[in-house]
Amino acid sequence: MTHSTNQSPPSMDEWLREAKADALAPQEGMYLVHNGVVRRTAKARARLGDEAVAAVSGMDFSYDPEKVTAAVEETRKMKGIFHVRVWLNEGRLTVGEDIMYVLIGGDIRPNLIDALQYLVGRIKNECVSEVELND
Repeated sequence: MTHSTNQSPPSMDEWLREAKADALAPQEGMYLVHNGVVRRTAKARARLGDEAVAAVSGMDFSYDPEKVTAAVEETRKMKGIFHVRVWLNEGRLTVGEDIMYVLIGGDIRPNLIDALQYLVGRIKNECVSEVELND
């Protein structure tokens, strides 16, 4: 896993090259990437339809590295998963800035979709702090 503090996000081309060069790569039939970014629409508006919430100008983002590592390790144990990599930003982020990248490699689409959903959900719900900033 790669951690960052307000640094440039990783190259997905490089991550994929590295994943495909791994000893377990011959077992992998696909890769899925998640790229979370700071959006202008507040979470309460996007998820709950609350029209009264002000637009977002940025976000204070932090994470617990130990919890993220545990979530990654649990994901690696899932059926058909052979490659897991995570990059998280940190600090005060602006709209459009990358929050996280997740790369999952595995055997078949259903297993990868389940693993990606599981890992991103764990990260978002248990490992990070996101405080939206309003205009």
